[in-house]
Amino acid sequence: MTPIETVQQIYAAFGRGDVPYILSQLADDVEWEYATFPNPVPWLQPLQGRDRVPTFFDALLSRVEMNVFSPRQFFADARTVVDLVDVEFTVKATGKRVVEPEAVHIWHFDDAGKVARFRHRVDTWQSALALQGD
Repeated sequence: MTPIETVQQIYAAFGRGDVPYILSQLADDVEWEYATFPNPVPWLQPLQGRDRVPTFFDALLSRVEMNVFSPRQFFADARTVVDLVDVEFTVKATGKRVVEPEAVHIWHFDDAGKVARFRHRVDTWQSALALQGD
């Protein structure tokens, strides 16, 4: 598969809740949320290694109801995919809605075609406020 096809398959797996498939596409030493700064959003924390990535899914899916997850446009070269994704979700604890038109996802692939690094480029502040409620 090309890197774009791999990302598309990962998104399809996300849509059906197939976390094991997603994990199978990651390098053992994947850097998840690389180059991020400390923030109050539990699902946007840096994680090192495939065995730590389920923490992302647990933090996200236990706290939000996904209303919209729509990949829109993909840009790629041989080892990197950048895509724009429309995302809307509701924080379960507060009922606050987060709307992220064109959130940016950055995927880096290793020589074996596995995801070596990944990060979201999103409005972290908007998510933090939604988690706080009123």
